[in-house]
Amino acid sequence: MASKKIERKRIKRKKRVRGKIFGTEERPRLSAFRSSRHIYVQAIADDLGKTLAEASTLSKELNEKLKGLKKIEAAREVGRLVAENLLSKNISEVVFDRGMFLYHGRVKALAEAARGAGLKF
Repeated sequence: MASKKIERKRIKRKKRVRGKIFGTEERPRLSAFRSSRHIYVQAIADDLGKTLAEASTLSKELNEKLKGLKKIEAAREVGRLVAENLLSKNISEVVFDRGMFLYHGRVKALAEAARGAGLKF
């Protein structure tokens, strides 16, 4: 029973967050998703319907770096990588979309690492 209640709360939170956020090519939506093991992030231009950049704990660029790291530290590395990818495409401003997840733990670490690497949101 508790899991259904939690799922309803997550869906409600996701609709509330996504209802206020829209990404453009100049200022894409930085969408974060976390599973129990991995974290994924992608920069989406909603007006074009395109993904401009992506990174995750499964990225080949981070394969060696992530060995032996805890999940929060891995999320920081993913945030740095996506920020580097966006900055190389001359995109410095994004809108952060935490989705159905609270701004806490791995999601917060990812966002702060992306900010530290030079993204503005």
